[in-house]
Amino acid sequence: MKKNFTDTSRRNDRLAEVLIRIGGVLVIVSVVWILVMISRVALPLFYPASATVAATVVLPDTVSGVSTLAAGADENQQGAWLLDQGGTFHFLKTSDGSLSASIKTPVVPAGATRIVSAEHLGKSDYILLWDNAAITAVSVELESSRAADGTVTLTHDVRSRDELSFAPNGAVLHSFVRPLEGQGALRVDRLADDRIRVTHLLQEEDLFGNQKRSNDTAEISDPLPGRLTALTVDSKGHYLYAGTGNGMLLRWDIAEAGQARLLDSIQASDDRQPITSLALVLGDVSLAVGDARGRLTTWFPVKLAGSGEDRRLTRIHQLRSTAGQASAILPSPRDKTLFTLAGTKIHADHMTSERNLLTIPLSTPIRQAALSPKGNTLCVLDSAGSLKLWKLEIPHPEISFGTLFGKVWYEGYDKPEYAWQSSAANDDFEPKLSLMPLMFGTIKATLFAMLFAVPLAILAALYTSQFMAPKLKGRIKPLVEIMAAIPSVVIGFLAGLWLAPLIDKSILTVFFSIILVPLLLLVTIFFWKRIKINSPLQRLTRGQEFIAMIPLVVLGCYLAFLLSGVAELQLFGGDFKQWLFSTLGVRYDQRNSIIIAIALGFAVIPIIFTIAEDAISNVPRNLTAASLALGASRWQTAWRVVLPSALPGVFSAVMIGFGRAIGETMIVLMATGNTPIMSWSLFNGLRSLSANIAVEIPEAPLFSSLYRVLFLSAVLLFIFTFIINTVAEALRQRFRKKYGRY
Repeated sequence: MKKNFTDTSRRNDRLAEVLIRIGGVLVIVSVVWILVMISRVALPLFYPASATVAATVVLPDTVSGVSTLAAGADENQQGAWLLDQGGTFHFLKTSDGSLSASIKTPVVPAGATRIVSAEHLGKSDYILLWDNAAITAVSVELESSRAADGTVTLTHDVRSRDELSFAPNGAVLHSFVRPLEGQGALRVDRLADDRIRVTHLLQEEDLFGNQKRSNDTAEISDPLPGRLTALTVDSKGHYLYAGTGNGMLLRWDIAEAGQARLLDSIQASDDRQPITSLALVLGDVSLAVGDARGRLTTWFPVKLAGSGEDRRLTRIHQLRSTAGQASAILPSPRDKTLFTLAGTKIHADHMTSERNLLTIPLSTPIRQAALSPKGNTLCVLDSAGSLKLWKLEIPHPEISFGTLFGKVWYEGYDKPEYAWQSSAANDDFEPKLSLMPLMFGTIKATLFAMLFAVPLAILAALYTSQFMAPKLKGRIKPLVEIMAAIPSVVIGFLAGLWLAPLIDKSILTVFFSIILVPLLLLVTIFFWKRIKINSPLQRLTRGQEFIAMIPLVVLGCYLAFLLSGVAELQLFGGDFKQWLFSTLGVRYDQRNSIIIAIALGFAVIPIIFTIAEDAISNVPRNLTAASLALGASRWQTAWRVVLPSALPGVFSAVMIGFGRAIGETMIVLMATGNTPIMSWSLFNGLRSLSANIAVEIPEAPLFSSLYRVLFLSAVLLFIFTFIINTVAEALRQRFRKKYGRY
């Protein structure tokens, strides 16, 4: 061989080696970079919350000496306001502490001189109780804008809400007013000697458009188990909650005018500590309860065993205790976060995740505290007369490892559960972002598909390699390999719109076919072996046995169809799906795990078959010849010699098919009902991680909790696939050492 030719070959080999190494390194770098990029999007889910002092305002002399009943701030921390006892709202610029305006409340009841209390109602509404027991309601608006030169302009207004006004009604210690959804208003008064009075001011309109007003007043007559220490009413005026000095928690139904029905009277504090604060969490389903020892718990009605359809208040979440008495609770207007005032500290906790988000220390006791309408600003007036505004950064308070991977007791549920529900029609919805149903669905779909695909693919590969006639093999193998080119969306479309309704009508036929077809084939093979080896039939079908079996498969399916009708009529009352539900409590979903097993298995079979067949065909022929020479049959040789020798390659085929199945999106998306439930039932649907990403990502707001959780799902898929492939490669290497070739 010429020297220059040899040198050129070596040079080309070295160049190819370098290029292959560069390509391999680039592949590794690309994969790692993808993991890093999706991890960067998911990682902020676990960032801690923060509160930054945006402004500290020293009150002007005209404001500092007055008694303040309420405070508030705008979203940009540029403006704040204070309400004094005389009914004047003082609006301040936080940049320099200057007074922007002082606006008197639009309505002052006749005979009233000062405001006794101001209750926050909604985002910007306040209920004012005057010293003559009259009630007025106002809506406070405060917005700030910054000009190009940096000048801050405040826009403010105080408007009256006449529909929530009530005339004087005797001596009152404290009052609550709630609108009744266009029907009027509700007033709850706390009177002396722990008496509670409920007033319904109803407005009705007749057919001619005339307004009719009625006033229905009644006192609650139920005996109290202790002195009242806290009281609150939900925003719709349906329920009244009360706490006592001995730790009892009471709930009344006050929706009907003229009557109050006691629903619950339970011990909320284990050591009978006084309940010092009550507040309804966003959505008015859960009640936050704080006691004298700083313990904070949340409660909501739950259907208990033996209570019929009635729901009883139940302690759901135990949040972190504070150092001092929980004097007040501020619920966030955006989510389930609670701000607890305890002495000189403010603690922020999220109800669902039970996370302690942050603690804000102060140097002096708190006089007034409030959240802005969007919940991103905390305004605090301390006893020293200093007004401080904090900018709150609490990006994903509802996310924790517990809510992602553990059981959570959500509002409206009777027990802790894994749940996925990312959206709802109302804004006070409690997000349910547990990944466990999705991980379960991914594993379930993959396992069922592999149970369907692996036996068929491996046995088909073994038969094709060892028994099929070479000429027929040359046609069958390319045909199976072409199956891998069918788009996933086509398989999913056919599975969802054709296969699912077909099986829905003949589910028993499927089950009988699983039994009858193999049984019929085994019986036929048993008698087939009794035929003499040199018979014409044996020589004619040698290497093409499966063609002779096709009529038997058709016959078995037909017999299954006939028997299923008789069995459904005689054993299941004529309706198998109804029998499942009434007897076993199992619902039958049209797009269920059977559909996904067949559809996803159909997509995986070509991959497993091709790789496994190549591995089996590459087993040296001398092993086969030696086995046959020692008297083993062709089947014994294939099963005990060829298949173990090709086991590393067959195992690789199975694991590649497993990876294909676990990451499949379109088939799982279209062939299942996308129901995120955790059930091993064949008759229920599922939702996988990949399908969930495809469903949710178009509707997920950018950088929201849902958006980042979807990226976390992608990270989990990536890690899960990496672990599976690593374990598979380790096992493949072990098989290779054991069997000496692969």
